Amino acid sequence: MSNYIAIEGPLGVGKTTLAHALQEKSGAMVFFDPPENPFLADFYRDRPGAAFKTQLFFLISRFQQQRLLQTSLGSEPLIISDYLFAKDKIFAYLNLDDHEILIYDRYFEAFRPLVPEPSLVVYLQAPKDILFERVRRRSVDYEAKISDAYVDELIKAYDHFFYHYKDGPLLIVNTAEIDVVNNPEDLKALLRRIIAGEVRGVEYYHPVRRK
Repeated sequence: MSNYIAIEGPLGVGKTTLAHALQEKSGAMVFFDPPENPFLADFYRDRPGAAFKTQLFFLISRFQQQRLLQTSLGSEPLIISDYLFAKDKIFAYLNLDDHEILIYDRYFEAFRPLVPEPSLVVYLQAPKDILFERVRRRSVDYEAKISDAYVDELIKAYDHFFYHYKDGPLLIVNTAEIDVVNNPEDLKALLRRIIAGEVRGVEYYHPVRRK
């Protein structure tokens, strides 16, 4: 099993649920995407300048946490993160204008070499209607303002990012076929696949259904 596993995918896809489950199954140390961002509510309300403030705050918070994660790699048998540091750039390029990107990129490129690369990334996919249904169940106020168009762009950006991902082993999981959030059997089967052994290159998870 990989020593450091990062779980990725768009909002509502089940990243945190899977991270908690892996923690319970293996006793791993887990790092969760820093939830506190004082600019996030303004971003969802389209306040001027909020996107840039939101993105830089997330970038710095994630960098600080990844540095803490790195200090634990030598002492912990398994570490789980419910985000990949490099994904920060997905949201930056989706939400910032060209002038803001010039500043953002300088910070990102300075931070990137200083954070550890996962030995496995699990990319959770789902179509827009499923994501919206799962987000609705979470009942987070500011998420109710997310538009169909934004989610469409987010899904495309994630797919493009991971289509070109070359930094290590990648397990792609289409959660339209399974529900790791609400179906315990689906979750157990996926956990077995992740824990069973090494993923080489890019692999797709194909659940085995009992008849």
